[in-house]
Amino acid sequence: MKVLSFGHALPAQEIPNNKLSEFMETSDEWIRSHTGIESRYIISGDETVSSLGVRAAKMALDRAGLTVDDIDYILCATTCGEMIFPATACLIQRKLGAKCPAADVNAGCTGFIYSMDMADAMLRRGNVKHVLLVAAEQVTRLSDWADRSTSVLFGDAAGAAVCTAGDGLKSIRLTATGRPDVLYAKMDGGNCPFSEPKMKAVPLQMSGQEIFKYAVTQSCKDIRWVLEHGGMKAGDIDYYVLHQANRRILETARSRLKQPAGKFPMNITTHGNTGAAGIPALLSEMTEDGRLQTGQTLVLSAFGAGLTSGAALLQYNV
Repeated sequence: MKVLSFGHALPAQEIPNNKLSEFMETSDEWIRSHTGIESRYIISGDETVSSLGVRAAKMALDRAGLTVDDIDYILCATTCGEMIFPATACLIQRKLGAKCPAADVNAGCTGFIYSMDMADAMLRRGNVKHVLLVAAEQVTRLSDWADRSTSVLFGDAAGAAVCTAGDGLKSIRLTATGRPDVLYAKMDGGNCPFSEPKMKAVPLQMSGQEIFKYAVTQSCKDIRWVLEHGGMKAGDIDYYVLHQANRRILETARSRLKQPAGKFPMNITTHGNTGAAGIPALLSEMTEDGRLQTGQTLVLSAFGAGLTSGAALLQYNV
């Protein structure tokens, strides 16, 4: 497959670090020094995660020169959908006015790369022509806003991509290791009288040091794998677009890969960790400011709850 275009959308409400210090024990300096984040956007008012997804999707479709009638399948990568069911992809489908199949993908923050692999399989089978990928996230709904170690990290956003048959995807690697103990959130167990114990909702819990070690090690391993299997060297890549989880993770991975800072674009400073939406949203912004050009070679890499990871070697719009 190849990616024709990217799109993105952000909520209207921007929350700078100093706003958080009004109700929790933290400061702008602490957040910046520990995460590299200065602000984030959070859904409010009439906005929903599906409405963000629709905005991102429309931008991607417009850039690809297509309409919703050209789309044969919609996949939505989301960690925290608008509802438990129906799928957020179905809500996006309805708001777009599409008539194609639609389904969600939950692979944590790796969801967009998992979706790319699924789109590639569909396009190889040959019974679809265009697949719309949407990553729409509202991880802020899962955060404990009394816990500065986790809540300051996250923001809401959506990213989208339009895929069709082509020779753009050179190699892809996905992994999963069942380790729910280091990164998880639990939903309310309801009130069924026949099930014990009655599970209570638990907000997002994360072992920061464990995630840091896993993220750096696994990202570098995945990136080296897709380079080797794609027949390319690290220096051949125009941009390494990594999951925007923490500036320290990004800089440590870059150092281990021995690549210049200019090859590692970031939007974490102003967006925070936007889950699966981070990579497509950043690529859309790079389209907007002219950094991303047709024919450039990209390595995408992400990691998330599961634990999952993934990397892709992609030549853009080829």
